[in-house]
Amino acid sequence: MTIRTLIIDDEPHAIEVIEKYLANFPDIELVDTCHNAIRAFQLLQSTRIDLVFLDVKMPGLSGTDLVRSLRVPPKVVFTTAYQEYALDGFDLSALDYLLKPIPFERFLRAMDKVLSVFKGPQLIRDNAESAGTQTAHNDHFLYLRIERRTVKINTSEIYWIESLKDYIKVVLKDRTLTSKHKIGVMEKLLPLNAFVRIHRSFIVPLDKIECFHPNYVQVLGKELPIGRNYKLECQKRFSSGA
Repeated sequence: MTIRTLIIDDEPHAIEVIEKYLANFPDIELVDTCHNAIRAFQLLQSTRIDLVFLDVKMPGLSGTDLVRSLRVPPKVVFTTAYQEYALDGFDLSALDYLLKPIPFERFLRAMDKVLSVFKGPQLIRDNAESAGTQTAHNDHFLYLRIERRTVKINTSEIYWIESLKDYIKVVLKDRTLTSKHKIGVMEKLLPLNAFVRIHRSFIVPLDKIECFHPNYVQVLGKELPIGRNYKLECQKRFSSGA
């Protein structure tokens, strides 16, 4: 079974990037690309599409409105430069939400979910290697909306992320940033295998952990609690030397 796929984005370069990434997956059949949601709506009425890579913010009709207008929408992976729309994406049961510019490593994580849905759980390591393992080492960035500015952060600089109800606190070595995001959404945007959720209120990068105790980890000299529901997973991750 091939996965009939459509890319919808008003930016030609964004379409080119996803096309290049998808070329590494033989199970994907790229049916078409659309530069606006209106044309995509018309195509979806007449053509079987299994999967859509869909930009959120487009002129005329947004990606989220397009999904809401479809009686039986295909599986969707949202793509956007605006992280604040992530909640809308997950509310619509999107498979994933990719923040532009999309690193290949993060794209692989999304494709792992896609292939699991269509073909059952499976590894896609061979696809990653065929595309060149050097892409996995590219810098990965988050874009946080802080007051009226968008701040770009290299995830390698993060020491921990802490939930403050509807906000998160991102702790760097020399500063702390607060942004309106849910920690669960932020967790999905982080690089694969680089971070671990230790508590409903804390995410930490594995390479910043100074020591591990069954009840806490130490980062920057501070003890961060390990939640009861996260202890088993933490023990597996830390005892394996991950």
